[in-house]
Amino acid sequence: MRALVISGGGSKGAFAGGVAQYLMEELKYKYDLFLGTSTGSLLISHLALGEIQKIKTVYTSVNQDSIFSNCPFVIQKKHGVSTIGINHWNVLKNFYNGSLTFGESHNLLDLIKRTLSHEEFEILKKAHKDIVVTVSNLSLNAVEYKSIKDFSYDDFCEWIWISCNYTPFMTLVRKEGCEYADGGLGSMVPIEEAIKRGATVIDAIVLQTEITHFNRLPSKNPFALLTSMFAFMLDRIERQNIRIGKFVANNQDAIINFYYTPIVLTTNSLIFEKEKMTQWWDSGFEFAKSKSLQLSSIDPEHEN
Repeated sequence: MRALVISGGGSKGAFAGGVAQYLMEELKYKYDLFLGTSTGSLLISHLALGEIQKIKTVYTSVNQDSIFSNCPFVIQKKHGVSTIGINHWNVLKNFYNGSLTFGESHNLLDLIKRTLSHEEFEILKKAHKDIVVTVSNLSLNAVEYKSIKDFSYDDFCEWIWISCNYTPFMTLVRKEGCEYADGGLGSMVPIEEAIKRGATVIDAIVLQTEITHFNRLPSKNPFALLTSMFAFMLDRIERQNIRIGKFVANNQDAIINFYYTPIVLTTNSLIFEKEKMTQWWDSGFEFAKSKSLQLSSIDPEHEN
């Protein structure tokens, strides 16, 4: 049983799309299980459908307005580098309306429903493949995995949306009596869950470099500090997920093929820019191609 696992990573998900495109279109890998966290959850339904060009077009065209119904920050460019500053008016408006978060992401839910149709959902639900998204249950202090087999169209679209809600910048969702947030807060790279569900070969796309290559610049405002803190915590969670995944794989005789980003794509994955995301998608495709050729030259019979 082969699984495709895609980690969280915001706008960097475009790179994962390029890698997945090469694995599926060029290497002809067939997956029984698609498992995604946060940005990975946005990709997997369309990858399972084989609608790669469709999701590439959508994914590389999104901007802040596509995601946020109330955006809590403004993008500032200086010397060609994009940073975020606080949109004080939008944050105050959100608090005035009784929200617990700085911003709201209801536009993302609308985008998910426009992109994944009822008909496509039914095709996936009836297929032998399983599509699973990761969410964090803050009320129960637990990570939960939501399979398309268990839910209606509206519910599953909401679980995809919840998996992407990077609190406190995006919507905190109350569902089934619990508060839910971004799946990456609990499991950034759900390799262990893929093995628990029977996967023996896992292609894991990790939207981070294998080795840390940079020191962060000093924070210039509270939002920059918050994003740096969350990036630090998510990086620790990600590395722990990978260690646990490797340990479980060794004990279950499972094979993991890792695809890390070869360079630092961005230090702020909440910034969505069409030109850069298109480049990342293409570079993901080329990276997977070069890795495949490199492994083939070492071992011509190597599956990867």
